[in-house]
Amino acid sequence: MYNKAKVVVAITDNKNCKNTRMRTYLHLVILVFLLPKSVSGQTYLSERAFQERLVKDEITRAYLMPVDILWLSDDQGKQVKNPEVLLAPFDGQLTTDGSGMCVLLSDNNAQASLLLDFGKEIYGGIEIAAAIRGEKKPVKVRVRFGESVTETMSDCIDNSVPGMGSATNDHAMRDFTLDIPWLGTIEVGNSGFRYVLIDLLDKGVELPIRAVRGILRYRDLPYLGSFRSSNERLNEIWNTGAYTVHLNMQDYLWDGIKRDRLVWLGDVHPEVMSINTVFGDTEVVRKSLDFGRDTTPLPGWMNGMSSYSLWWIISHRDFYLAHGDLDYLNEQRTYLSGLVEQLISKIDPDGTEQLDGGRFLDWPTSEDQDVIHSGLQALMVIAMEAGKDIAEWLDDKPLAKKCEDGIRSLRRQNPSMHDNKQAAALLSLADMVPANEAAKVILKGGANDFATFYGYYMLEALAKDGKYQEAMEIISDYWGAMLDLGATTFWENFTYQERINAVGIDELPDPTRFNIHADGGKHCYIGLRASLCHGWASGPTTWLTAHVLGIQVVEPGAKVVRVSPNLGDLTFAEGTYPTPYGEIFVRHVKQADGTVESEIKAPNEVKIIR
Repeated sequence: MYNKAKVVVAITDNKNCKNTRMRTYLHLVILVFLLPKSVSGQTYLSERAFQERLVKDEITRAYLMPVDILWLSDDQGKQVKNPEVLLAPFDGQLTTDGSGMCVLLSDNNAQASLLLDFGKEIYGGIEIAAAIRGEKKPVKVRVRFGESVTETMSDCIDNSVPGMGSATNDHAMRDFTLDIPWLGTIEVGNSGFRYVLIDLLDKGVELPIRAVRGILRYRDLPYLGSFRSSNERLNEIWNTGAYTVHLNMQDYLWDGIKRDRLVWLGDVHPEVMSINTVFGDTEVVRKSLDFGRDTTPLPGWMNGMSSYSLWWIISHRDFYLAHGDLDYLNEQRTYLSGLVEQLISKIDPDGTEQLDGGRFLDWPTSEDQDVIHSGLQALMVIAMEAGKDIAEWLDDKPLAKKCEDGIRSLRRQNPSMHDNKQAAALLSLADMVPANEAAKVILKGGANDFATFYGYYMLEALAKDGKYQEAMEIISDYWGAMLDLGATTFWENFTYQERINAVGIDELPDPTRFNIHADGGKHCYIGLRASLCHGWASGPTTWLTAHVLGIQVVEPGAKVVRVSPNLGDLTFAEGTYPTPYGEIFVRHVKQADGTVESEIKAPNEVKIIR
C-alpha cells in the first residue's frame, strides 16, 4: 500500500546523529512520496530511510551584524526611531521585552526606510528579528540587496526609475516584498551583497526590530596560503583576490555570487589557480571540473564555447601539477582522448584553427574576430601542450602523439597580436611570439585596456619577459583602483579609464558624477547587472605568490618546487604555499647591496630548487 503524497509528522529517536542539535527527538514535517503505510495506515519514514534521504550541506553558515547605517528616510526620529540598536550585538534569541527596539513607522506623508552596511561583500541573506508589538498581524516590508549602494537603492520591481533600469532580479532575487511575523524571526535572501535597504510598506503600524543579521554562507576552509610584503596595497590585493574566489566556492565553483552563479569552465581556470595557491586541494574543484565534463557529452563544447573546453584541459593539467592525484587524473582519460580528437579535427591542413561553437576569449575582445582567432590559435597550442603533459603522466603514448601532431600543425601559423593585450598574452604564453614583443603591447598605456579575466594572463606574459616590477605596478594601479572605489571583492569587469571622478560602490548616488556601477558595462554586464564579486578576477593572488614569493611547482604533487623571488622595489616579502605535505614558508629580504636573502622552510617530502 502506498500513499503518493501526504504530509506527516515523523518522530525519530536520532541517537546516532553527529549534530548535537539533533540528538533529541526530532519533530519533522516531511512531504512523503510513494512511502509504505504502517499497519495502522499511517504513512511513515523509518530512521534508515530518513537518513538515506538526507543531503548534507557542504556549506557553513555564520552571522554578521551590520557595521553602519548609511542612510535613513528621516533624521528627526519620526519614521525611524533608535536605529543604532541594529548595530548592537544580537545572539538570535528574542524576548517578550519590547523596549529599546528600532521602530519603523510609515504614514501617508513618508515611508520608513534604512540602509545597512555589513562592511564586506558576503554571500547569503539576512535574518530580521521582529520584536513584540500590539497587533499580531504580519507587517509587509520591501527588502533590497546590493553589491553597491547604488544597486541597493535601485528598483527592480519598477525599473522605470530614471538611470536605474539596469537593475535586475536575474539569477538571484535582490528586490522583493515579504511579511514580517509578530515576535519572530524570518530569513530571506540568496545572493551576493554588502548592503541592504529595508522599507516599511504598511502604513500606520509600528514595526519594532531588534536586529537585522547577515547570514554568510561559505566553505569553512583555512587560508593555508598567505602573502605579506612591504607594500600594504599589494597585501590587500592578494587578500581581496583570495576572499573573492572563496565566496565563489559554493556548492560548485561559481563565476559570481550574484550573477551568474554558474560553472563556466573558462572562468574556472584562474579560480583553480587561486584555490591551489590559497586553499590547496579542495573537493569543489573536482566537482566543478566533473560537472563540466558530465554535462557536456562530445561533440559538444563546454558552456557552448570551444575555448572553455580548452580551459578544462588546462585546468586539469594545473590541478594535477599542484596536487598529484593520479587516480583522479586517470578518470579524465576517456573524455580527454575524445576531446583531443575533436580538437584536431578543427585544424585545417595548413595549421589554422577552425573551432566552431561559441568563439570567445573574454568580453572586451568579443566583437573582434581577428583577435579571437589569434587568441584561439594560441589557446589551442597551450591546451594541446597541457594534454601532452597529461598523456605523459598517464603513460598514454597514443594520446601524447595526437597532441604532439596537433601542436606541430598549429605552430605552422604565426597569428598577429593586432596590438591587443589579450592576444599578445596568449601568443607569448604559447611561445608563438617573442616575450619582449608581447610585453611591449601589454605595457602600452599601463593599466589601460587591462581586463579582470585575461589580466591574469597579461601578468603571466609580463613575468615571462622578466617585467616583474612593471607587473606589480599594474596590479597596484588596476586592481588597486577597485579597492579605491570601495571594493571588498574584485569585479566581473573594470574599465580603468572610468575611475576618474567616479562614484564608488560605497557612496550614495550622485547624478553629477560617473557612477562606477550604474553607468558602465555592456554585453551581459550592463550597469547594475554587473557582478562585483567574480572569481575570474582573482589572478593577482596567484601571480604574487608565483612570481614575487617565487614559489612555482615543478613536478606533480609539489614534489619539486622552485623558489625564485622577484622583489622589484619591495624591501621584503614573505608567505606560505600549500602542498599535499604541508605548507612551504618563504621570507625574502632585500639587503643593502640589492641582493636578496631568503629563508625557506618546506616539508621533508618537498625538494626545493633555486
